[in-house]
Amino acid sequence: MNKNYYAIIMAGGIGSRFWPISRTSHPKQFIDILGTGKTLIQNTYDRFLKICPKENIYVVTNEIYTSLVKQQLPDMADNQILTEPVMRNTAPCVAYGSFKIENLNPDAAIVVAPSDHLILDEAAFITTIEKSLQVATQEDCLITLGIKPSRPDTGYGYIQYTNNTLKNDFHKVKTFTEKPTIEIAKTFIQSGDFLWNAGIFVWSAKAIVKAFNSHLPEMYDIFAEARPVYNTADEKSRLHNSYMQCTNISIDYGIMEKADNVYVLPSEFGWSDLGTWASIYELAEKDYVGNAVIPSEKVIMYDSSDCMVNVPGEKLVILQGLHDFIVVEANNTLLICPRDQEQNVKKVVADVKQKFGTKYI
Repeated sequence: MNKNYYAIIMAGGIGSRFWPISRTSHPKQFIDILGTGKTLIQNTYDRFLKICPKENIYVVTNEIYTSLVKQQLPDMADNQILTEPVMRNTAPCVAYGSFKIENLNPDAAIVVAPSDHLILDEAAFITTIEKSLQVATQEDCLITLGIKPSRPDTGYGYIQYTNNTLKNDFHKVKTFTEKPTIEIAKTFIQSGDFLWNAGIFVWSAKAIVKAFNSHLPEMYDIFAEARPVYNTADEKSRLHNSYMQCTNISIDYGIMEKADNVYVLPSEFGWSDLGTWASIYELAEKDYVGNAVIPSEKVIMYDSSDCMVNVPGEKLVILQGLHDFIVVEANNTLLICPRDQEQNVKKVVADVKQKFGTKYI
C-alpha cells in the first residue's frame, strides 16, 4: 500500500432532504439508511482502508459531529478528525485537509470524497481511484470522476469533456453545468460527451495547494498562514479562527470551473449520491408490487404499491390503499407524501422550523 496516498472524507452536511430520519444532530452520513448494517460514513471509510493506510484517512466534519465520528470510526485518532466551527461549503473543507496533509507529506496524492455516497462495485471503485492517484502523482493536474449517465437526470451536475486526453483515459474538461432542466439534460445525454459529476476529486497536495493560490488566493493565504500549527496542539483553535474568515464557496465553483488543468475520468462503479428518497427507493429491495420497506418486520401493507416506507423497527405499521407514496417516521415525526413531490421536503423542513423552532429539525 502506497504511503503517499491519502483520503479526505467530507462529512459536514446535514442531509435535510432525508428529514425526519436525518436531523441536524444526527445527519444521514451517520445513518444506516439502506439497512446494510453499516452507516454511510462507515462504508466510505472501509473503502478507503483498501486504498491508503488508515493513518492517512482524514474526516472533515462540523465540530458538533466529533463524537459521532469517534463513535462510528473508533480507529481514527483525534488528529485525523478535522472539525469546522461553521459550515462554509466544500472549498474551505478541502483546503484544510489538503494544507494539513501537504504540511505532513509534500509528496502526497489525495482523494477527496463525500461521506454519504453509495458505491455498489467496490473493486471497480478502488481500481479507478488508484489509477487516478497514480496519474495525479505524475502530472500537474486536478482530476474529477465522471459517471456515465444512464438517464437525463436533473438532480446531478454534468461535466462535458473533450477528446484531448492525459494518459489516454483522462479527458480534458470543457464545461461544468449544475442541475440542468430536463430538456437540456436530454441533449447532454444525446451528445455523448457529458458525464454526471460524482463530486469525487483526486490530485497531488502540491497541485491543489497551487490551485488555491491561483484561483482562491484569499483562502490560500488563510490556510498557508496556518502552516506553523498544522499537526500541533494549536491546530484546532487556530483553524477554527481561520474558518470564520473563509468565503462560503464550493470547490467546484472556486477552483474546478476556473482551472485549466482539470481532467475527468469516465467511470462506472455503481455510484449513487443517495440525494433523495427516490434514490433510496431505486436501490432498495422491493416486493412483488414495488414496495420498498426498511425495516420490514412489522409493516403490513394492503392494496398498496410502489411505496417507500422507512419506519422504526419496533413499531407495528399497517398501510392500506397507498400507491407511490413515501412514508417515513423518526424522532417523533411522521412524514407522508407522494413520491413525485419529495422535492418539497426542504420546504417542509423550513416551515416546521418556522412554526416549531429547531425541536423537530
